[in-house]
Amino acid sequence: MSTFYLAPHSTMDHSEAISGRLRTLNRATVLPPLTLVGVMLVVVDSSTWWDATVLTVSLVVALVFIERWARGDTSRIALPCLAITAGVWAYGALFAGLQTASYGLTIVGPTLIPQLRRHRALAAVVLVAFVGAVGAGRLIVAPHALSEDLLPYFVVPTGVTAMATGLTFANEMFYKLMKESREREAELAVFRERVRFAGDLHDIQGHTLHVVKLKIALAEKLLHSDVGRAQEELREVRALVGDTITQTKELAHAERRLNLSVELENAKNLFEAAGIRVRVDRDPGMDERAANELLGQVLRETTTNILRHAQATHVRITLDGSGITIVNDGAGTAALTRLSGLSVLRERVGDDGGELTVEQKDGRFRTSVAFPAVTGEELR
Repeated sequence: MSTFYLAPHSTMDHSEAISGRLRTLNRATVLPPLTLVGVMLVVVDSSTWWDATVLTVSLVVALVFIERWARGDTSRIALPCLAITAGVWAYGALFAGLQTASYGLTIVGPTLIPQLRRHRALAAVVLVAFVGAVGAGRLIVAPHALSEDLLPYFVVPTGVTAMATGLTFANEMFYKLMKESREREAELAVFRERVRFAGDLHDIQGHTLHVVKLKIALAEKLLHSDVGRAQEELREVRALVGDTITQTKELAHAERRLNLSVELENAKNLFEAAGIRVRVDRDPGMDERAANELLGQVLRETTTNILRHAQATHVRITLDGSGITIVNDGAGTAALTRLSGLSVLRERVGDDGGELTVEQKDGRFRTSVAFPAVTGEELR
């Protein structure tokens, strides 16, 4: 089973990459219409080349700011861009009579404020108040045109600035939620892989340690009656420990894979060594490639559980194209204990579209894995 871990910094890099792609998409969809609208306002509102120059400067500064914002780096240009666009609005409203001079400021200000670390609400209020104050100043400078100037210099700029600020706050909140969501997904993936790794480690080490315990106990009994057999048991223990070390290394390097045939032979040997009769019924037409790793894990875990928890005298293992069933006696009548290894495997089997069931009845324990909607060919 391939096992991998996501380092903490990689999850952050992934979230930043997602945020960067969203900003790039935002830039690609926002810059063209902002540019088009800005050019139209320059053409419509300019009566002299100087007016056109002033409005164009504000437009260019705003577009440059959006471009840098999409890259995630506005720290060096934020204040200059804000100052220039604010100055253009003040000049255009109070001295030049340019109704659209606030356009650049309504782009830079609302985009900048959500990026502040502190006092963002206060900054938003100040921005809207500044735009409104300049518009009100126009009404004072040109009181004779109060009715004509109220809408273009006060109501529209102030309302647009307030609305744009609210939308950019919502936009930044969306980025934040997306980032948090991605980070949580990455953390969940890490957790799942760690649980899976722990389950695999339990399969290897727990199984081996229990077998080693049985073989050492057997060797102790044989030590004074059959030294040769005791030595053979100890050699098997040493080989088993060496094999476990190898499997642990393979697991750490994501190279470990279980083979059902090997696990089946191993289970038979263990049961026979423990004095348990074992019968294996295998569908002769079963595709060998259908004997996948997952079934091998279930067989290994069940074998360990039988040796550890049951007083079994007989075990029957049935294999067919849809799964595996292991039935043992000696289960007793007490309630089922919590079998954490099988609980983890149940989730893995479910992820592959199958079902793992356990049942205790009349002193027998039955463990079964079935893929009811899958044929042997599809289990490859």
